[in-house]
Amino acid sequence: MATVLNSRGAEGLASQTELYTGKEFSKAFANPEDDPARPDILLIGDSISIGYTVDVRKKLKGRADVFRIPTNGKYAAFGVENLDQWLGKRKWDVIHFNWGLWDICYRNPESKNQGHRDKEKGSLTATPEQYRKSMDAIVARLKQTDAVLIWCTTTPVPEFEAGRKVGDEIRYNGIVEEIAIKHGIRINDLHSHALLKLPEVQKKKGDVHFTNEGYIYLAGKVAQEIAAVISE
Repeated sequence: MATVLNSRGAEGLASQTELYTGKEFSKAFANPEDDPARPDILLIGDSISIGYTVDVRKKLKGRADVFRIPTNGKYAAFGVENLDQWLGKRKWDVIHFNWGLWDICYRNPESKNQGHRDKEKGSLTATPEQYRKSMDAIVARLKQTDAVLIWCTTTPVPEFEAGRKVGDEIRYNGIVEEIAIKHGIRINDLHSHALLKLPEVQKKKGDVHFTNEGYIYLAGKVAQEIAAVISE
């Protein structure tokens, strides 16, 4: 049985590169001027969502105002703690959300890997039971907004990833799929979409992140799912 890492411990062990909140990603956090004539979209997620945010905005330019939370969404329990603040007072039309890659990550303070990732000797950030509890709470809160909700599946864990086990993302995606079906929430299967071109779009061998072209590819699918909602 895996040792479970206190979520605060996961946050402390994560590298700044892994957070994807440096200057090179500042455009993702530069939210647009709100045009009352256009629907307001909120993107919630970790570094993967940070990577595709700018291109989602470009693809929906003139059709929707695309905002994102002001930070890396990290793990689901972090989302539970911060969701009220992120949602604010704005009337959201569509909320596209994901948690998962942080939750399935094993970390070890002694590891020399980036972010102290270590799937052999590290501690798991969130068990399936803890993840389900957090996602249940998140969905309950998001439903209160009356926005159209789109759950975005967690993207693939490639072979040789230092802190995550191949297939765990599928298991955790299954947990939220059950919740989404129960509540009638739309599902954006970004996992399957990424798999179609994974060797071409992954940043490097064993890395869960993507190239610039890869993020543009993901953004196309995200924008397509959002466009389908606002066109109805």
